[in-house]
Amino acid sequence: MKIFRVVSHKRTLLGFKRSFSREPELKDFLNYLDNLKNYEKCGVPKDAGTDSSHGFDLGRMNRLMDRLGNPQTGFKAVHIAGTKGKGSTAAFLANILRTEGYAVGCYTSPHVRTIRERISLGKLGEPVSAKALNCLFHRIKPILDEAVALENGRLSHFEILTAMAFKLFDQGNVDVAVIELVLGGPFLPHIEHIFLDKASSMCSPVVSASGPGNRSAVKGVSKSNGKPFQSCDIVIEVERDFKLFIELFDVKLQMLGIHQLQNAATATCVALCLRDKGWRISDESIHAGLEHTYLLGRSQFLTSTEAETLGLPGATIMLDGAHTKESAKALVDTIQMTFPEARLALIVAMASDKDHMAFAREFLSGGQLEAVFLTEVNIAGAKSRTTSASMLRDCWIQASKELGINTLHDGMEEYQKLFENQSFCSAGESKHKTILAAENSLPVSLRVGNQILRARTRDQTGIIVITGSLHIVSTVLSSLHG
Repeated sequence: MKIFRVVSHKRTLLGFKRSFSREPELKDFLNYLDNLKNYEKCGVPKDAGTDSSHGFDLGRMNRLMDRLGNPQTGFKAVHIAGTKGKGSTAAFLANILRTEGYAVGCYTSPHVRTIRERISLGKLGEPVSAKALNCLFHRIKPILDEAVALENGRLSHFEILTAMAFKLFDQGNVDVAVIELVLGGPFLPHIEHIFLDKASSMCSPVVSASGPGNRSAVKGVSKSNGKPFQSCDIVIEVERDFKLFIELFDVKLQMLGIHQLQNAATATCVALCLRDKGWRISDESIHAGLEHTYLLGRSQFLTSTEAETLGLPGATIMLDGAHTKESAKALVDTIQMTFPEARLALIVAMASDKDHMAFAREFLSGGQLEAVFLTEVNIAGAKSRTTSASMLRDCWIQASKELGINTLHDGMEEYQKLFENQSFCSAGESKHKTILAAENSLPVSLRVGNQILRARTRDQTGIIVITGSLHIVSTVLSSLHG
């Protein structure tokens, strides 16, 4: 950038370079996983799920579980599938069950700071320890080696990690496991009958969290210890094959947004279904479990100390791993609900296989944007999956033209003059134009984005929003915590 003179903050810059440092005690295990197919790094093959040589094959997974003694049969499980909200719903449910006193195994993905976040077990919900993961790996490595060889190297990073999670749950004697299925699928109204028919054939009841007897609402947004929370009412009343009923008032959700309220309601329905099956789950545990749920990188606001560590004292910084059209809209709606008058500076990095145009349209049409910095981070540790900052900027420029939104972006004579004359705050209608800038350096994007936001907003609320991928969130958090 030539616009501002940016002073380096040594600790911050070094921190960003450490973003993908490895946990030394897990070196052997992580190296082993790195030698397997990893669709998070290389992207999902177009013909995956077919009979191709690298298609997804449950038979392969079944054979692996057989070799490990079928640990998945040693515990009860709740499976959570869908397109969006799986991880949050799993976290809500796992916390409800832990609050009641159950030993819970929880398996989700992706992780933000350490791969251990994907597996938690016990009554506290802490990530599995490096020691436990390492001990299990070395104990079953001969079996894994044999399985990889017999499957001609087709076992993936995810399959091995999933098998190890099940093994840990089994040997840890968990009361129940909450398992997020990494299996998306858009739920369209006209295919609902497929689910209903299948459930009927299996004599399984169907409960809808958005059914006519269920009422959920956000009553307001407040702050506690400087961080926002939303006060919600959740009322579930189902009378069909069986009766489910609960009234929860003034639930203080740390997870923000209408979409998170829906996830909380879904988890509540699951808890009530378990209670109907004989599980001991009190209304108080459901209420408290929902309130205690918190996930890194989901509408997460940094503390003042963390902002200062990044070299941005006094800044309000929000992290959210939104990376689709739908999650972008949910984030925009959440910001508008929480800070309706706030002006935004976005810092965006995205993977190459995402719909960049759709993502940009949601923010351009819904957010009060002062500046957007398009930047780069390694996606899942692989540079090949990162979209270049310049390509992202081109997408945002095109999206803004389609929406009829005036922007200023690198190379424009008007843009240069405004900054050189330091008149961008009082340049008539120009001050209302969103600045679009491509900047490869994430620390520089943060610094300059903050300077622009402060200069343009003056007495208004300004928020730096870091989004586009959980990987950019991971990079920032890793820089804070080493």
